[in-house]
Amino acid sequence: MQIEILTPEKKLFTGDVYGVQLPGVNGSFEILEKHAPMVSALGNGVLKLLLDKSGKNSKYSIDGGFIEVLNNKVTVLLEGASEI
Repeated sequence: MQIEILTPEKKLFTGDVYGVQLPGVNGSFEILEKHAPMVSALGNGVLKLLLDKSGKNSKYSIDGGFIEVLNNKVTVLLEGASEI
């Protein structure tokens, strides 16, 4: 699935991933390939990109934002973030 992670300052990541784990405002959740369309608010916490099925991943500390999932593409708009 395709993902794009954006902050007001820059584009943090664009590419293909296996999945993504996110801190929602009411708890953590995970998006995998072919997920149903959705929009959700994000809280502060750790966003984890699952880069492939072998366990390779990348982590970001985030300061809240929103996520949109549509047609196997994920767009994450963040107030602020830094790679861990």
